[in-house]
Amino acid sequence: MTARNACAIGAGAISLIWPALANGYPLLFSDTGSFMEQLLKPFMLWDKPWIYGPVLVAVSLKLTLWLPALAQGLLVSWVLWRVQAVFREPSASWHLGLCLVLALGSTAPWFTSLLMPDILAPLTVLALFLLAFDPVQQWRWPVTALASFAIAAHLTHLVVAAACLVTIAVLRPRALARASVPLGVAVALLLATNLAGHGRFGISPYGSVFGLARLVADGPAKIYLEANCPAAGYGMCAWTGRLPTDNNVFLWDPAGPVWTFPGGPIALAPEATRIVAATILSQPEIVARAALLNTLIQLVTVRPDNVLGPNALDQTVGARLRAYYPAAEEDRFKASEQRRDGLRAIAAPWQTAYVVLLVLGAIGSSVLLVWSWRRDPLLFALIALIAAGVLSNAVATGALSGPSDRYQARIAWLVLLPLYWFCARCIASGTARTIWSWLAG
Repeated sequence: MTARNACAIGAGAISLIWPALANGYPLLFSDTGSFMEQLLKPFMLWDKPWIYGPVLVAVSLKLTLWLPALAQGLLVSWVLWRVQAVFREPSASWHLGLCLVLALGSTAPWFTSLLMPDILAPLTVLALFLLAFDPVQQWRWPVTALASFAIAAHLTHLVVAAACLVTIAVLRPRALARASVPLGVAVALLLATNLAGHGRFGISPYGSVFGLARLVADGPAKIYLEANCPAAGYGMCAWTGRLPTDNNVFLWDPAGPVWTFPGGPIALAPEATRIVAATILSQPEIVARAALLNTLIQLVTVRPDNVLGPNALDQTVGARLRAYYPAAEEDRFKASEQRRDGLRAIAAPWQTAYVVLLVLGAIGSSVLLVWSWRRDPLLFALIALIAAGVLSNAVATGALSGPSDRYQARIAWLVLLPLYWFCARCIASGTARTIWSWLAG
């Protein structure tokens, strides 16, 4: 790689973390503090894989969270560079152009700047595309390592990866073996860390608690409990008739069903597993309808609003910085716009452009999907994998957890990529006549 290309990747990374620069500090979420605690104490969280948090703290060197923010920017920029190389000789100018389009016209920079596993969802899709369709495979092992980490970092990424692998199996079955390696590694990491930390050999030992929260909020679990309590003997029967209607209240309210259950969520998990299974078996149509509705809502919920506010950051991230990081780091955090609830004003002028470009990108990618069939297999494959990733992300987050602002916004920006690279190739090839001939087939 030439110095010019390396500078282009670095400059692209900086442009993709501009919200952090405008904020005066990397963007944070209340869960960021929990992830940090995984290595600072260390502490195995019942609801999060022991993957992203340890890496976050290790990369920060316990000096500054700017280091992992910069690392995420470089990672995103480098992956975009590698995908560009699949379609044409990498160009510093075209790469910078793409990074600027994404920086100014999409939610990508908000999630690249956010110290959460969210940005790894779109990187899962792009990394699997590289493993399956990059004709050179020069960077096969680094991409495999990245994909393995990205998939293991959040349980919903397992669903995204599986959907992408099904697509690869259809489009390029001979590449399925090498593209499947990251999913296998991710599953092994989750099994090993859960066995070591929780003494349970499972991918998500306590995930049934989230499933129960979703079914309660949607209604089927309430119906099941009302029909079978108190005869069923569940501890949850004590809440019959007054179960929360919001899954977050169910999960996190200290006075709610989860935390008042003797032993908390860990003790509740076996009972939750039985209730979830019985609810699905007794009311499959209601559960399926609710899952479909939540998926559809999630597909069109693409604003990053709930990652912009203070979100109890003083009590979560601030407390960890105060205890484990230099005093100057806490001062930088305290001076950030997000902590003072000023980040929404910075994001507001861009929100309309995000929606407009996202709609245009989705329409353009849909047209290109039809056009590229039998004309451009690589472009068709990229669009198909992006579609699989975006749809499966909506299922994994909306249907299984519940629609939330940040869940779909973290990955929806991928629909802009095919249209950009198609236009770049058309422009690089010459005249408007050439572009028209491509479109006309």
